[in-house]
Amino acid sequence: MGRDPIESTKIDFYRWGRVVMKFSYNGAITEATGNTLITDGWLKGSGIFETIKTVDGKPWALSRHMRRAVNSATKLNLALPNEETLRNAIDELLAVENHSLGALRVSFDSNGNWAAVHNHYEEKSKAAKLTVVTNSLISDGTPMKTFPYDHRLQILNKVVAEGFDEAIVVNANNKVCEGAVTNLLFQIDNKWCTPPLSDGVLPGVMRALVVEYLKVQVRSIDYEEIAAIQSGFLLSSLRIAQPIAAIGPRNLSSSDDFGDEIRAMALQTSVG
Repeated sequence: MGRDPIESTKIDFYRWGRVVMKFSYNGAITEATGNTLITDGWLKGSGIFETIKTVDGKPWALSRHMRRAVNSATKLNLALPNEETLRNAIDELLAVENHSLGALRVSFDSNGNWAAVHNHYEEKSKAAKLTVVTNSLISDGTPMKTFPYDHRLQILNKVVAEGFDEAIVVNANNKVCEGAVTNLLFQIDNKWCTPPLSDGVLPGVMRALVVEYLKVQVRSIDYEEIAAIQSGFLLSSLRIAQPIAAIGPRNLSSSDDFGDEIRAMALQTSVG
């Protein structure tokens, strides 16, 4: 689970382009239509979730997503199924809801229930336009991937209504932290960098892979440095590395070679 959960507050079983006919609930395949256990593709109440890209019926970086879910569950004292049970349920769901390119969301609620939904995913081939948003609710520490997800989606919906594709969220300490639903990777002074988790950044799986395998600095980025950004990418498990075309009215340079390097690395590390 990288970042990209869903990108509308009106999320339902028509999300990602078609009706979700079946989902997995506590390990059993269940009809979605009219089901009261799950609302708008989410478990009711609150909990944690992971969003995972699937290619030809195979989830990418599943082990990393599981480790992140376990870490979040431990902090929130949530009960999770064992790994074998979860993997079996995912395999069964992907067999009945089969897509060559898909988005798999697995959620775990505070009552010990869990659900998985799999649907078609459309690649975001167009470079993104960003705008800056100051968010006083984000200060420091490492957030977890929790639902309800309303606050993040409100940020996203607001900037989309203004004609942008994503936000650069600046926290209460005047530090760049992340997008509404993505991690951020910028080139500044010819060096690639991404904000540290301690500035209020969700520990995205794709972000972690980029930091681990590529020459990327982890450092705080001050608000004033936004004007010095030369190039950039939105990172998430679904988007992998979506180029950033512009920040506000200012166009950025493209970095196609580095984008190709990120995507090749993501493919090489996708198994497991």
